[in-house]
Amino acid sequence: MKMSRINVKEENRFNKRLTITEAAEILGVSPKTLARWEKVGKIRKPKRDWRGWRVYDESDIAHIKDFHQAIFEVQ
Repeated sequence: MKMSRINVKEENRFNKRLTITEAAEILGVSPKTLARWEKVGKIRKPKRDWRGWRVYDESDIAHIKDFHQAIFEVQ
């Protein structure tokens, strides 16, 4: 599996867990898109915090970037 490169600005954000809104911003999709991909099983379910909110870490973002690039890769 190819690991995606993450720029310095994004790398600094991984010192904490990301919300679905922050993750969507990095990935260039909407939060609703991430939730829909999760619901239909296209991406793995992220961890949840004590409130039940989705939290994404570096491995989650890399996995979703690889999935996103595979879908929209022009051949």
